[in-house]
Amino acid sequence: MKKVYFLQTCDTCRRILKEVNTDGFERQEIKTNNLTADQLEEMYAISGSYEALFNKRAKLYKSMDLKNQTLSEADYRQFLLGEYTFLKRPVFIVDEEIFIGNSKKVIEALKEKIG
Repeated sequence: MKKVYFLQTCDTCRRILKEVNTDGFERQEIKTNNLTADQLEEMYAISGSYEALFNKRAKLYKSMDLKNQTLSEADYRQFLLGEYTFLKRPVFIVDEEIFIGNSKKVIEALKEKIG
């Protein structure tokens, strides 16, 4: 399976999608096509953590003062299902591997995986 979750309005996502060969990838824009519980569970099964999928740089994270709260995995799951901006993006799933976020290291590993 090859799938990418991204946000069309995100300049970084757009840049990465141009940079990475996404031929054969199922593409899901998360603002217009929200993440389902099943999709989130699939990501969790591969990553092992909802927190790993959570974007702590989101404006909403700061405005809700979540950094000063102790959040459980269940809390992260609820926030991820409730608001698309909380998903760290882009998220690429290639076979049974997941690549979360836009760090140089993650994108290089993704490029290596897909060739």
